[in-house]
Amino acid sequence: MATARFRQRSSYINHSILFFMALTIILPLLVLIFNSVKPVEEFGVNPLGFPSEIRFMNYYDAWVNGNYTQIFLNSMTLVVGTLIINLTVSGLAAFSLAALNPRGIQTVVVGLYLLVGISIPAQLYILPLFLMWKSLYLLDTRLGLIIIYSALNAPFATFLIRSYMLQLPTELFEAAKLDGASTMQLFTRVALPLSWPVFLTTALIVSLNVWNEFLFAVTFIITDDYKPISSILFAFQSRFANDYGLVSAASILMAAPIAILFMFFQRRFIAGLTSGATKG
Repeated sequence: MATARFRQRSSYINHSILFFMALTIILPLLVLIFNSVKPVEEFGVNPLGFPSEIRFMNYYDAWVNGNYTQIFLNSMTLVVGTLIINLTVSGLAAFSLAALNPRGIQTVVVGLYLLVGISIPAQLYILPLFLMWKSLYLLDTRLGLIIIYSALNAPFATFLIRSYMLQLPTELFEAAKLDGASTMQLFTRVALPLSWPVFLTTALIVSLNVWNEFLFAVTFIITDDYKPISSILFAFQSRFANDYGLVSAASILMAAPIAILFMFFQRRFIAGLTSGATKG
């Protein structure tokens, strides 16, 4: 009886903590959504509550004034380009580390290299990278930023995909080898079809990182026509600092695509993250 009461009390405590944590996330989002449809005049008397007059024109004005058609295209170009390079390179690297069973000091060196790539803050090498990109004429180009984003996300993506591929049955690879499959065929015809959940998870994480990345975008992109959505929102806030409705609508426009994408693939996202937890 005492055990049941203790469990019930623990359940109440856990749910109370989770409810409080959910409120700290949901309430600011609700305020942001309310403010995005408020007229400017209402912010002085009702800065946090539900608007008395809903003004959806804030979204249209934010879209036009921020040139969001071009900005969305820029960000989508960066996301798609990074995913193509990142998933290809990280997938092949993860496959070689998980399924080909490499031995010796090379494996230790590669693993250490990937750990260093995850651990070291990117801000440490932003200056030498800026000078290198300038000499290679990659500064202020989408390709230059795509290469940077691919390199920044490659170590984590490799580890995540590798942890999933370690769980694939080795018998499948042995049977394919007996049938005369090459190493590339083992990857494309055996590992890749079985590993699509973790590739989807990796794509979502990398897309989120690229979409929200600010420091490299504002440093390496100078021309307004090439700027992604994260850096243009900073400029938008400076231009319309006193129009909280426009700024809030612009923030919603930035966050909405990734939020919608995550809601559609939430189950696959969580399954991909937890799939490699049993084996490392």
